[in-house]
Amino acid sequence: MSDPEPVQIRPMTLADCDRVSEIRVLGWQFAYRGLMPRPFLDALSAKADAERRRARFLEDHGGVLNLVATVDDEIVGWAALGPYRDDELRTEEAELYAIYLDPEHVGTGAGRALMREGLRRCAALGHKRIYLWVVRGNARARRFYERAGFWADGAEEPYEVAGVLVPELRYVRELRG
Repeated sequence: MSDPEPVQIRPMTLADCDRVSEIRVLGWQFAYRGLMPRPFLDALSAKADAERRRARFLEDHGGVLNLVATVDDEIVGWAALGPYRDDELRTEEAELYAIYLDPEHVGTGAGRALMREGLRRCAALGHKRIYLWVVRGNARARRFYERAGFWADGAEEPYEVAGVLVPELRYVRELRG
């Protein structure tokens, strides 16, 4: 058995947008196959996502933190965290908006490293609790979050994807300062 790859976590830069978008699209196609309409997933475009991501990156982040995981200077994962969104209102709690890995790096520790650093930074900012939303049928992601100390709090909302309602569950975890 070989040693796990050394994972480094750093803030995302504008120059990272293309690779982050590629990872996001690959991550959606990997994680949601069978849970969302296939034509929708197949039509996802890393190029279009990167254009939107660059525009958002240049705007005021409103407390949003984007982190990337690298192995040998190659970006293999991305996470976005920030204030919890209750509808469009931001609250004092934190939210993990997204965490995706290049599918080739699932199970290597990169996701755990991203999660650990994101939680540490949210706690350092004074957040007492962090939420996330996960597709109900995404068993792999749910196990990952549960191993990271999250639990389903009973909230559920449908998320519409290409005319199909996809149920999402809310997970929560307490943070220590």
